[in-house]
Amino acid sequence: MTKRIAVALYTTVAISLTGLPAAAQTSATTATGVQAENLYWIQIEAQPTLSEAEARARFYAARLDGVNGFRIGGNWYGIILGPYTEAAANIQLRSLKNARLIPRDSFITFSNKLRQQFWPVGANTLNTRPLEASDTPDPATEQTPAPAEGDQLASVAQPDATAPVLAAPEPTRDETRREALDSERLLDRDARKALQVALQWEGYYTSAIDGAFGAGTRRSMAAWQTDRGYDPTGVLTTRQRDELLTAFQTVIASLGLRPYEDAQAGISVAIPAATVEFSRYEAPFVHFDSKDDSGVRVVLISQTGDQDTLYGLYDILQSLEIVPVDGPRKRKKNAFTIEGTDGKITSYTQAELVDGTVKGFTLIWPVGDEKRRNKVLQDMKASFTSLGSQALADNAGLDAATQSLDLLSGLEIRRPAMSRSGFYVDAKGTVLTTAEAVAGCTRITLNEDYVAEVTAVDDARGLALLTPQDPLAPLAHAAFLAVDPRLKSDVAVAGYSYEGRLNAPSLTYGNLSELTGLNGEAELNRLTLAALPGDAGGPVLDAGGAVMGMLLPNQAPKGRSLPKDVSFALDAASVTTFLAEHGITPDATDAGATLDPVDLSARAADMTVLVSCWK
Repeated sequence: MTKRIAVALYTTVAISLTGLPAAAQTSATTATGVQAENLYWIQIEAQPTLSEAEARARFYAARLDGVNGFRIGGNWYGIILGPYTEAAANIQLRSLKNARLIPRDSFITFSNKLRQQFWPVGANTLNTRPLEASDTPDPATEQTPAPAEGDQLASVAQPDATAPVLAAPEPTRDETRREALDSERLLDRDARKALQVALQWEGYYTSAIDGAFGAGTRRSMAAWQTDRGYDPTGVLTTRQRDELLTAFQTVIASLGLRPYEDAQAGISVAIPAATVEFSRYEAPFVHFDSKDDSGVRVVLISQTGDQDTLYGLYDILQSLEIVPVDGPRKRKKNAFTIEGTDGKITSYTQAELVDGTVKGFTLIWPVGDEKRRNKVLQDMKASFTSLGSQALADNAGLDAATQSLDLLSGLEIRRPAMSRSGFYVDAKGTVLTTAEAVAGCTRITLNEDYVAEVTAVDDARGLALLTPQDPLAPLAHAAFLAVDPRLKSDVAVAGYSYEGRLNAPSLTYGNLSELTGLNGEAELNRLTLAALPGDAGGPVLDAGGAVMGMLLPNQAPKGRSLPKDVSFALDAASVTTFLAEHGITPDATDAGATLDPVDLSARAADMTVLVSCWK
């Protein structure tokens, strides 16, 4: 199909100012004060990336005049025809739909919906005079351009003598089923397979790509024809084959799938070059970042190693932001795959032990573009090859890399939304923590390794009870003080003060300043102790290691601020009552001999847990 089709439409409705008759051109020259809000446009497509939109704009510009491209909000790019007056827009929309030159879901839009123009480059069509129905040449006085040799143009209905209402053209005659079969027989095997691939891409064909047009292929062709308003003959005409293949090839062009060979990493693979571009080496990864805001990323994996290296990589990758938690994981003796999605991205990783190296890739793709993602993933899987024993050096790119606790070789490590402290209250690994630590979490972990479930929450007391999915055998669990603590006695809070930055709990020392809260709350103990947010939920210990209560989040009364060394704990009686209400009989102890600080620290570390909230 070429621009000659638009020539036929020229006699029914003007498409660009360059096609106006002389009188209309004069009118356009003298017109002043054209306001953007008076313009009408026809939106025919919207694409999620600039590269896709430019490709589609080129596609339509080869067939129609008046093609523009505008950003239309929400990171979408529209293919737009116009501008028109209201009457001309309605006529043009109807005419182009009837001629099957634009999608059936095309619609009229307005200037206030259009933002920055990206096509044609440098154009500012928003300030162009709109075309009117009266701008159309009169077929009785204007000579229709002669069609190119071999073209069949539709005859044009004459306009009503009393009004400038334009008749839509009749569609160009297409092949009969017999003619379509005759033209189909001229296709070689590769051309037939290409049609099956395109039908598969559109979701109509699910069988083998073999070039044989059996019953399955015929059914898929008929379904494709039905959905596009064609007679479901089960045999595509030459025009329909062109339409199917052009649509498929346009999408493939927007991906820019290209072979990529990296001698340094020892990897050969196809990459979507229109959506990603090489960024850097940071061993053991080769980074390809998003191109033109596509949201797509590719990471190649290359390092020398053995099965231990492979298994270690399997564990490490699952701690990264690019590998969402939800999704299947498969680890075999010499290979693994990890899939995940989090509502924003879909990620696929594969790696294998080959040639004395671990090699693989990760493809990260925005959610909502699954067809294109699946095509890219299929090609990457099929093309991925190790080029031998060559792999990235262990220090490749690291001299120039930014070192951070939050990054692993340039990839962001997944971090919880919040981390607080907790402690074991029985030999089964049940954990007591603050209710704040579990509020609004989609997943809760203990020491970042064990998934736990919330079995009870008491918002009034500020307590939450956690049960690990897999039974644990803690080295120590709490023994609660059965007698009243001594006022002004020394105390210590065991907690993850820095929310997991340190791999073990720390002790913060202070003293018991008051056996009630500031307003006389009998269940609270006031401590003179400079706690941090991560300490909340940790056990408050006396000098002998007995648990006097649980540290609460430091919440000052509204409109007030408290000194930094003021903290509050829920007393042991309130905590043990809560535990008993939920079927746990806590251990009790009287005040004992003072422990050596080293022994107290060891006991606290054995019972204290990092509680992490993931969202």
